Amino acid sequence: MDTGLSRVRRTAAACGVGLLLGANAAAAENVSPWDGDARSAVRLIAGSLPGARSAPIGTARGDGATMRAGLEIRLAAGWHTYWRYPGDAGVPPRFDFTGSQNVGSVEVLWPALQPIPEQGLTAIGYRSDVTLPLVVAPQNPGRPVTLKVKVVYAVCEKLCVPAEGKAMLAVSGGPSPNDAALAAAEARVPKKRALGQGGALAVTSLRREDTPKGARIIVDVTTPSDAALFVEGPTPDWALPVPVPVAGAPAGMQRFVFDLDGAPPGAAYAGAAVTFTVVAGDSAIEVSTRLD
Repeated sequence: MDTGLSRVRRTAAACGVGLLLGANAAAAENVSPWDGDARSAVRLIAGSLPGARSAPIGTARGDGATMRAGLEIRLAAGWHTYWRYPGDAGVPPRFDFTGSQNVGSVEVLWPALQPIPEQGLTAIGYRSDVTLPLVVAPQNPGRPVTLKVKVVYAVCEKLCVPAEGKAMLAVSGGPSPNDAALAAAEARVPKKRALGQGGALAVTSLRREDTPKGARIIVDVTTPSDAALFVEGPTPDWALPVPVPVAGAPAGMQRFVFDLDGAPPGAAYAGAAVTFTVVAGDSAIEVSTRLD
């Protein structure tokens, strides 16, 4: 006999299944399938809007002017991939958002990176899974957004191999289970600072020094712990060396040196726009200045 209690139990079970399926469907709507192989794969994830009318640089605005998303790169154990400037070796990832719908622009943000020894050279990149936050600006904030991307990158273990991934995802700004992952990735993006701006982590000064072997730049960094320094030229065809730590810094600071080398033909070092990135533990800053 079908008792009232059994009917209640069946109804509760059905509701539980319905809620589970609804949660799974919501999660599926906020991530694309992985595209890759056993070494690496990529996918897109979408985040919700924070709700405020304004937000710090690099985060989404609640008025729909920008939306939050991320590109996840999954790496097998022992493999690494590269930063936007790969250092002495490697190639940077390249992104093609052609085919996206109602997308005016996409800004790719880069979480703090790591120096990676590679056959006597120093590469720059990521040794484990990484999420690159994306700031998506719709052409029309009131209409749906579909993000489509093709990623061409490289992954390395003992040997380096080219990789490619494609992903497509609707980005609505609605509730998303990816908010915590995106917030963690956004928190790792280096904070913008000015040369000489004080703080626990700061690029305090830089100066040119001429030696019998050529000119070099000396950079002093204020840091609470061991830091790594990276420098980029004004355009991607510059290949400045990775700065190396040297002795002689005042207390509470680290000193780095890099040779003035790696400019493309015809380019001048004097007055060139450069970007320094400093990583110390969980903290990172980015300083743009000129080699005056």
